[in-house]
Amino acid sequence: MSALPELHGKVAVVTGGASGIGKGIATQLVRQGMRVVIADIEPGPLLRTADELGVAGIPVDVADLGSVRALARSVTSRFGTVHVICNNAGVGPMGRIADLTMDDWHWIIGVNLHGVIHGVHTFLPILEANADGGHVVNTASMSGLVAPPRLGAYSVTKFGVVALTEALASELRQAGSRVGATVLCPGTVRTNIHTSSRNRPERFGDRGLADVDISLDDNPAYRWISPEEAGAVVVRAIRRGDLYALTHPDWYGMVERRHGRIAEAFRTAASLDAAEPGPDPAR
Repeated sequence: MSALPELHGKVAVVTGGASGIGKGIATQLVRQGMRVVIADIEPGPLLRTADELGVAGIPVDVADLGSVRALARSVTSRFGTVHVICNNAGVGPMGRIADLTMDDWHWIIGVNLHGVIHGVHTFLPILEANADGGHVVNTASMSGLVAPPRLGAYSVTKFGVVALTEALASELRQAGSRVGATVLCPGTVRTNIHTSSRNRPERFGDRGLADVDISLDDNPAYRWISPEEAGAVVVRAIRRGDLYALTHPDWYGMVERRHGRIAEAFRTAASLDAAEPGPDPAR
């Protein structure tokens, strides 16, 4: 896996950078001496955060490929290139799969999965053109490794982001590219993702998904961290060239249990195949 150990002076773009994990990532990249561009769909928070961090802020709708392409043109026009792209923008409402509407599916897939695809498709050629390499960071979730109830739609998108990043990393390695790829799988981070529907376009009006603030749940399993802590994990992964960036390594048990169930299914399938009689040679 290609690493990018020296970040000072290099150019980074962070989508969803006006708040939450995106702002935490941008904050940590600025501390590394990078020239950072934050991009976001909310103009007010975008301007405030850009001013607070002393970075450039550019509006973007990651669900719109044309908007992402315009972002890339603006950044390269201003800075000449991009070394790090953090495809971080996302939404996280909840709902039972049986209750979801097609508007729900189109909206959440458009932002969480197509948004990452648009970022990779648009920025990867720019990163690969850098003689000193580059790095792609795609934000998934622990729900991209384990699919909890009521987060089925969210998990569909985040499993997709994990798969995209794993395949991309393998392909870049096979090609001998100087570009690396990381998938960020955060646990509970104090963000405003519980108000995601504030940015839902009116054309997706048929709703089964709803915003839920899980920070109100009295769940001892939750360990809340700050966006800046999540951003520090991202910086470490970029500099080391890690494929997986994890904010909650103490949550591995749930992933291990899922893997255990898959392994058991393989063992069961193998034993059933062995027990079945072969074809009758007399026939």
